[in-house]
Amino acid sequence: MKRLVILGMVFVGLLGACAGDKSKELFETAQFEEQQNNREHARQLYQEIVAKYPTSPVAKQAEERLAALAAKP
Repeated sequence: MKRLVILGMVFVGLLGACAGDKSKELFETAQFEEQQNNREHARQLYQEIVAKYPTSPVAKQAEERLAALAAKP
């Protein structure tokens, strides 16, 4: 029983790490899209980060970029 609990904890930890990697990957792609002047796609990617990964380290940055993009003409 103890092994199952430990195994479950390891599995949950790995899932969390994968989510962090995915949100970071999306954020980097959104930054690239901004640099390429593709603001609409960047906006969509930032929104996806906020919606799917609200507790990720880059979610706050994604919200800030969304606000900055909204302020641009």
